[in-house]
Amino acid sequence: MKRTLLSTILLCAATWVTAQPAGGFGGFQAPQVKLETSQEWKDVNYAGDNQAYHTCDIYLPKKEAERYPVVIHIYGSAWFSNSSKGAADLGTIVKSLLEAGYAVVCPNHRSSMDAKWPAQIHDIRAVIRFVRGEAAKYRFDTSFIATSGFSSGGHLSSTAATTSGLKQTKVGTVDIDLEGTVGNHLGESSTVNAACDWSGPVDLTAMDCGEHMTMGDNSPEDVLLNSKLSKEPDKYLSLSAVNYIDPNDPPVIIFHGDKDNVVPNCQGKKFFELLKAAGVKTEATFPAEGGHGGPAMYTEENLQKMVHFLDNVRLKRNGSL
Repeated sequence: MKRTLLSTILLCAATWVTAQPAGGFGGFQAPQVKLETSQEWKDVNYAGDNQAYHTCDIYLPKKEAERYPVVIHIYGSAWFSNSSKGAADLGTIVKSLLEAGYAVVCPNHRSSMDAKWPAQIHDIRAVIRFVRGEAAKYRFDTSFIATSGFSSGGHLSSTAATTSGLKQTKVGTVDIDLEGTVGNHLGESSTVNAACDWSGPVDLTAMDCGEHMTMGDNSPEDVLLNSKLSKEPDKYLSLSAVNYIDPNDPPVIIFHGDKDNVVPNCQGKKFFELLKAAGVKTEATFPAEGGHGGPAMYTEENLQKMVHFLDNVRLKRNGSL
C-alpha cells in the first residue's frame, strides 16, 4: 500500500517534537508498561548543556548486580522528534533487555528541525562516551556497550556500529565529521560492541527499493540533509550505514518485516547481505507478517533472539564461550 505523506509530515511534525506517535514513522507501539527496575534516572543531561534534546533516561534491571552491560536504545521518528525517549519501545525491547540483565539508556537526540546531519550521530556518540565517563555512578559495565534502535533509531544504531572507531572520513565530495564535540567526556571512546537494527533505513540512496510510502516534495531524509538525492547524492551516501561497512565492524542483528510499507524490507535484506559479504557477524529475521513495528515484529521469539544474540557476543568477548 502506498500513500502520499507530505500532509502527514506537516500535520505530525509538532507531535513528533514531544512524543512518538502511535503509527506512521514512529511505528506501531505496544502499550507502555511499568518497567520493573531496581533504579531509574530520568532526564539526565548527557551533554552538560541543559538542553532537553540532550537528555536520557537510565534504567537498571530489577535483579541487582555490581555492574551491568549496557544497551543504548533509540526511538524512531524519521528524525523529526527531539524528545521521544519516554516512548522508546519500553514495553517490548527495553523490557526484554532489562529482564535479561542489561542496563538500558534511552536518549533524546536533536531532530532534523534542530540541526542537520551529522548532528544526530554526534549525539549518539556523546551518549556512548557518557556511558563510559559516568560508569561508576550508574554501575555500567563498559566492557560491553551496544546500540539498538527502531526505524530512524535503527538507522542511528546501525550507523554507530558501521562507523565504530571512525571519527572522520570523506564520502565522495563530502567531508564528514562522525565524532563531534558534544558533551564532557571527549576523551572516552565512542566505539560499540554490538548493534540491533529494528526496521531501520540504512541505504538512503535507495529508499524506493521496494514497497514503500510515496513521499511528497520532501522525504524525511531530504529534511535531515536539507537537500535532494538528485542534487547531492554523496550527502545521502554519507547518511547511509551501508556505506561504512568493513570487516572490523561489531556484530549486528537485524529485524525487518516483509510487510513494512514505511521503510521497505529490502533495506534490511541489503544490510544483512553486505554485512555477511564483509565477514561481519550478523543475524537477520524478516517476519512474513511484520509491518513497521507492531505485534508481528515484537514477538517474544524475536525479542529473545535479540537477547541471545547480545548475550553470545558479550560472553564471547569475555571469554566465557
